[in-house]
Amino acid sequence: MMKKIFVSLLMLSMLIGAYCQQKSFKVEVSGKGQPVILIPGYSCSGDVWKTTVDNLKANYQLHVLTLAGFAGVPPIDTPILKTVKNDLIKYVRDNHLNKPVLIGHSMGAFISLWVASEEPSLFSKILCVDGVPFISAMSNPSITSEEIKKNPAYNAESEANHFKNLAEKQFQDNQFKAMLAIISDSAHAGLITQWSAASDRKTLGYTFVEMSTTDLRNEIAKINIPVLVLGSTYGTMETSQTTLTAQYTLLHDKRIIIAPARHFIMYDDPLWFREQVKNFLINGLAD
Repeated sequence: MMKKIFVSLLMLSMLIGAYCQQKSFKVEVSGKGQPVILIPGYSCSGDVWKTTVDNLKANYQLHVLTLAGFAGVPPIDTPILKTVKNDLIKYVRDNHLNKPVLIGHSMGAFISLWVASEEPSLFSKILCVDGVPFISAMSNPSITSEEIKKNPAYNAESEANHFKNLAEKQFQDNQFKAMLAIISDSAHAGLITQWSAASDRKTLGYTFVEMSTTDLRNEIAKINIPVLVLGSTYGTMETSQTTLTAQYTLLHDKRIIIAPARHFIMYDDPLWFREQVKNFLINGLAD
C-alpha cells in the first residue's frame, strides 16, 4: 500500500515538474477533458482568459499561459517568441497532450499559428482572437519582413530603451490611453495597464519587434487543421473582413468572423465570444 502511494506521489511530482519546467512561460492548469491551450496577447497575464476558463473548465483541461517577461513573470534572453514557440511544442510533447486546441489572442494567436505551422500534427484546432500571421502588413499587404527589418523604427534595442527610459507614470499613462483605443471598458483598460506595468521593459520592446518582423503568411499554408479567426471591427466590419482575408489567404481550412467589438473581444462582447468559442470547440467550422 505504501509503495503504491509513493509511486503515485512520484508520478504527480513528475507531472507538476513537467508543467513548470519551461522558463519561457508560466502555466496554470485546471479542469478535465480535452486539452485546450490559451495564450494571452502582448503584455497580458493569462488572467485575461479568466471568464473563458470559468466557462470551459467543467468539460476541458485548460492550460493557461503567461509569457516570460509579461505581467510579473521573470524574463528570458532573446529571442523570446521563438523560444516560446519551441518550448510550447516541447510542453505538448513532454506532457503527452493529445491534440490540444490552441486559443490565442493577438500575439497569442500569432504564436498559435507559428507552432501549428511547424508541427501541425500536434494540434486539433486553432482559434485566433484578433491576431494575424504578419501584423506589419495590416496596413500595407505588399510589405515584406526584410523591409521592416531595415526600418530603424523596428530596432529591438532602441524599442526596449524607449520603454526603459519612460518614467513610470508616463509609461502607465501612455499604456492606459493606448488601451482605451482598443477596449471599450476603462476598468479593463486599467487592468491591462497594470499587467503592462508589471512587465519587463526589454521584453516589451523585443517581442514587439520580433513579432513585427516575422512573416508567417506563407508558413500558415502548412496548417491542415480547422482555424477560426475572430476579428475585431477596424473602422467597418467590411474593412476588417477584407484585411483579415488578405492575411489568411494561404490558410486552407478557415473561417473568418468579424465581431461587433474592439481588439479585446472577450471583454467587449463576452456573450458573443463565449458562444463562438463553445460552438467552435464542439462543432469546428460548421455553422
